[in-house]
Parts: sequence; structure tokens; C-alpha cells
Amino acid sequence: MSPTHSFLAVLVAVLWGFNFVAIEVGLGEFPPLLFAALRFVVIAFPAVLFVPRGTMPWRWIGAVGLAMGVFQFGFLYIGMAQGMPPGLSSLLVQSQALFTLGLSTVLLRDVPRRQQWLGVGVALAGMGAIALARGGQAQILGLFLVLGSSFSWAMGNICLKVAGIGSSFRLWVWMALVPPLPLLLLSWLFESGQGAALRSLSPLGIGTILYTGLISSLVGFGFWAYLVQHYSPNRVAPFSLLVPIFGMGFSAWLLGDRLSGLEGLGAVLVFAGLSLAVLPPRRSPEEPIRRQEKTQP
Repeated sequence: MSPTHSFLAVLVAVLWGFNFVAIEVGLGEFPPLLFAALRFVVIAFPAVLFVPRGTMPWRWIGAVGLAMGVFQFGFLYIGMAQGMPPGLSSLLVQSQALFTLGLSTVLLRDVPRRQQWLGVGVALAGMGAIALARGGQAQILGLFLVLGSSFSWAMGNICLKVAGIGSSFRLWVWMALVPPLPLLLLSWLFESGQGAALRSLSPLGIGTILYTGLISSLVGFGFWAYLVQHYSPNRVAPFSLLVPIFGMGFSAWLLGDRLSGLEGLGAVLVFAGLSLAVLPPRRSPEEPIRRQEKTQP
């Protein structure tokens, strides 16, 4: 990748890492499901007026909107509202790579490499350590909700793979039409204080909505989609490992988010497992020579 594009990939990781701090702050202003709905309102409007839908089937827009909108962010916001720290959440959400690996194996018959299986095992050990450290029932619930968010993201990845839609940014804009109504309905059924939150809307609350919707989602995902279209996903995907590093760094710096010893050990194991699953294997020095010899007449 060129230095400019490498900088762009790191910038996306910074934007997505800070996103978890913005979510944590926004959860102090809004009920979680209402907050998630407002995020997608500012993604969809007025973007759908300027980004054409093209030939994307509505069934895939709906499927991705439910998986990567309603369930992914619904679970994430409720999980963080239940006490999951933003830094730890930024790490566990990236376990979508592991869930995607497992779903691809089962549904798409895409057999993982040995290195990827090892990564899954190491990351699962880390998640177990974090679960032990979480202890209380509410904290365990938050942990599993965040993992449910990452599983929903993985389901959305499978839908994207099966649908074979070329422009992921265009799909992201149009699928944002799907989550607001279900999330608002769920908020009306299970939450309280929505009216008070909207009546007392503060600049801080507006800022969290705009950042999570416009900056993190539209700008961040737009840059990411641009990079994926210009490079192999194997070249771009490893930059996603920077997201939890920035997420945990921003959370510690701005929110005083600290991990216990057992949580820290679990975080290291999860990060190591993700690295093994996402990073491509190193080629031996002899491999290019053998490949070159095969191509010679």
C-alpha cells in the first residue's frame, strides 16, 4: 500500500477506536436503543438522496440492515449500557473475524488454515478469562451482548459474501434505512425516558450522534470501502487490529477506563488470537523460488 493509503487505513482505525468513547458518552444522554436508532437516521438522511441504490436487491439490503444494524448495534449499545467498558468492547467486537471464520466454514465450506484455528483457540481462552473477571450477573450479560454484537456483524459479513454486491459503501448507506424503525419500536417497548432525552438534547448529545453516524460510519466506512476496492482484503484487514488498540487507549486516556489483571490477560489473548486469524501466514523464503520454477517452461 502507498504511504497515503496506509495513513488512510490508520486514520479509519483511529476514527473507529474513538467511536467507542463517543458511544459511552452518548449512553449518558440517551437510552441505548434510541441512541442506536438516531445513529442510523443521520447515516441514511440525506445520504440516500445522493447515493443511488443501483441494482442492489431489497432482500439483501434488509438482511444486512437487520444483521449489521438492528442486532449488531442494538446488542453493542445495550451491552455497554450494562457496564461493558468501551475499551474492552472495542476489542471483543473485533471477534467478528473469528465468528466470520466459523460461519464461513459451516455455511460456505471455506476451510480455515491451521494458523486461523490456533487463533480461534487462543482468542476463546482470552474470552473465558474476561468472562471470569466480569463476575457479576449484569456484567456477564453485558459481555454476552457485546459478543452477540460481533456475531451479528459476522452474519452480516456472510450476507455480503453471498449477495456478491460490488459497492459495499452504497450498501452501507441504503441498509441504514432498515434499523431506525425496528430500533425505535424496541425502544418504545422496553425503554423509558426517550422524551426527556430528546427534550433536553444537549450539544454533547448531538455531537455523539453526529460523530457515531457521520464520522465513524459514513466517513470511516467510506474510506475503508475505498481501500478494499483498491487492494486485496488481506492487505487491508490487518489494519482493523489497530481499532481495539486505539479504542482501549482513548478509553484509558479520556474516561479512566482500567482493566483488572485477569481482564488484561484476557485482552492480550484475544488480541493475539485475532492477529493469528487475520494476519496472512508468512511465506518461507524458498516458496517464491519454487513458484518461479513451476512457471518456467
